[in-house]
This record gives sequence, structure tokens and C-alpha cells, in this order.
Amino acid sequence: MDYQTYLPSESLSDFVKCYWILDAPQEDNPDHQRIVADGCMEMIIHYGDQYKQFSDNGSSFLQPRSFVFGQLTRQLEIAATGVTGIFAVRFCPDGFIPFSTIPISAMENRAVALTELYGQEGEALEKAVVSAPTYQERITILESFLLNRLKNKNTIDVITASSVETLLSLKGQLTIDQLAIQQSTSRRQLERRFANTVGLSPKQLAKIIRLQHTLKNLEQKQFNNLASLAVENGYFDQAHFIKDFKEFTGMTPKQFYADSLKMSSLFIQGA
Repeated sequence: MDYQTYLPSESLSDFVKCYWILDAPQEDNPDHQRIVADGCMEMIIHYGDQYKQFSDNGSSFLQPRSFVFGQLTRQLEIAATGVTGIFAVRFCPDGFIPFSTIPISAMENRAVALTELYGQEGEALEKAVVSAPTYQERITILESFLLNRLKNKNTIDVITASSVETLLSLKGQLTIDQLAIQQSTSRRQLERRFANTVGLSPKQLAKIIRLQHTLKNLEQKQFNNLASLAVENGYFDQAHFIKDFKEFTGMTPKQFYADSLKMSSLFIQGA
């Protein structure tokens, strides 16, 4: 398996966190991969075989070859169907709004095909990326597409962008009332801005950011026990930690660490 990340150009750094590629050979019995929320929307283009996505009732369906996945508010289970070849754009938490053609809220927990978002232009983008022979050419194609859609940077919501940066810097350990006071706005206004530009509430994003730091600690085994892990990541107590953990992963920390961490560690932010 080969997983690599690449930084965007300066012109897109306010919107794109990174590009990533994943290549892996076909497996006889591929594991289900449990992906958890990271607060970032992603554009995914399969130049290898497409993935299956599993519904809550256990049924499965084939994901589109190219799509943007909206904000996750629950765990996602997927599995390879053959040879893995993925090229992706990971957007900043508030970074996709200039490139969206539908409300961000309509994309929650959905793989929205590029053809639904961009019509024939989306189909052409998919074909160009799939046929490109190198990751450098794929990055060039995507950057050109995004820059052509980025008419101006005035689409940035300054208050939301500053709020997101604050939550990231404090690892999600800040109440939303404190955040609103810091941004000289009301909690209600802040929630409205986040709904329109991030697709999550400030509280949801704060919980996801804190979860991601906790997962990084788990992945790197930087903890003595679950109680100390909870305290270090700003949870009131171990019960609060387990409740929030299950909300986004569908498992307890012990279950996740035993069963899913190996599969999900590629997608832990900062891991």
C-alpha cells in the first residue's frame, strides 16, 4: 500500500489542505474500512476500481467513480472491489464552499457525483484525471479546475475562517459561547455561518477536532489509560469521552483500538 500527501499551491492554500493518493493491490478478502469524521470535505476520483459503500442495514452500493463527500457526522464503512487507485483533494473545513454548486447542507454524509455538481465539466474532469499518467499531472489538472472556479477570494467568510483556525489551534477545547465572544458575534450568528460554509455546527466541528487529536494519541500510543487520555483531550470524564467517541465512530475506544485503528489510521489528521 502506498499513501502519499502533497501540499496545494499558494493560490489554493486557504481552501485546500492537501492532495492525497492511495495505491494498493487487489486483495482476496478486503476488510471493511471504517472512516470517521475529520471535519474536511473531500473530492475523490478513482483511477483504480471503485469502492463499495455500506448502508446502516448492511446492504452495499458502488460509489461513483468521482464525487465529493460531504461532511461526515457518523462513521462510514467502505471496502475495495479490486485494485485501489485513488486521487483526492482534502479541503479545509470551510474550504469547499467556493466550489460548491449546491448547498453544503445537502451533501452531509453523501457521496455527490461530480456530474451532479458540475455536469459535463465534472465528467470531463473525471476523464482527465483518470487518464493522467502521473500524480503530478493529476494535481495540475485539479488545480487548474479549482482555480478556474475560484473567481475571487471574497467568498471566504472571515469570521468562520478565524473561528475554524481557533478551534484547530486549541484542539477543539473551547466552548462555543467562548468562541462567539472571541469573534465578537452571537452564538446564533456563528452557528448560521458554520451551517452555510462548513456544513457542521461549531460544536460538531469542535467535537470532531478533539476526536481527531484523540485518535492520533491512540494511533501513536501516547496514553497510559483511557481515563488519562480523556483528561488530556479535554473531556469532562471517561463517560463523556466514550459517549462522544461512539457518536462518531459507532464503537467504544477499546473496540475501535482493537478492531479498526489499523484500517483507519491513514485518514487520521496529522498521523
